[in-house]
Amino acid sequence: MTIKQRYEGVIAFFQQAMPVAESELNYRNPFELLVAVILSAQCTDKRVNLTTPALFEAYPTPEAMAQASEDEIFTYIRSISYPNNKARHLAGMARMLVEEFGGEVPSDLKQLQRLPGVGRKTANVVGAVVWQKEVMPVDTHVFRVAARIGLTRGAKTPLQTELQLERHIPSHLLPVAHHWLILHGRYVCMARTPKCDICGIKEFCREFSAKNASK
Repeated sequence: MTIKQRYEGVIAFFQQAMPVAESELNYRNPFELLVAVILSAQCTDKRVNLTTPALFEAYPTPEAMAQASEDEIFTYIRSISYPNNKARHLAGMARMLVEEFGGEVPSDLKQLQRLPGVGRKTANVVGAVVWQKEVMPVDTHVFRVAARIGLTRGAKTPLQTELQLERHIPSHLLPVAHHWLILHGRYVCMARTPKCDICGIKEFCREFSAKNASK
């Protein structure tokens, strides 16, 4: 199977089986999404969604969060992984939004990455979800699933994975393809026990083919 055939098969399946794929983080505006994505680093969306309602009630705007101390923010996110670092990032991010961006989340990805706690992946997630930027955010699910299926070859870093996926997936599909791979990795193609028996793309999966060829 050629790489082109593999991509075509995977994309065709998801377009039919999952035409609408969205973030599982709860948010109502770009600021809330940015906060939620920062909190989601090395943490489950479920845990983030349990944490953010009280946080957003206390700090509904960048201006409100910018007035808070790291210690005050920490009390709302103590159940999240790495709460000290994330409290520092949220406080710094909110202040920069107020001081340099008029309290608005910038749509430019390079400007987004200037914010404390915002790396390439976080900026790409916010850009893809809010503004439908034609980018491919790569988290642990995307990195693993893309390699396992065979959508990437020899990619050792998230950036290498991102560039390979962007080369082969039609640009207008990138924002939704990001969610396809995340959700597939979260519920079907799990790290330790992938559910190959219910996988709709196993015929295009390099690892599945290799396992069955050896039997």
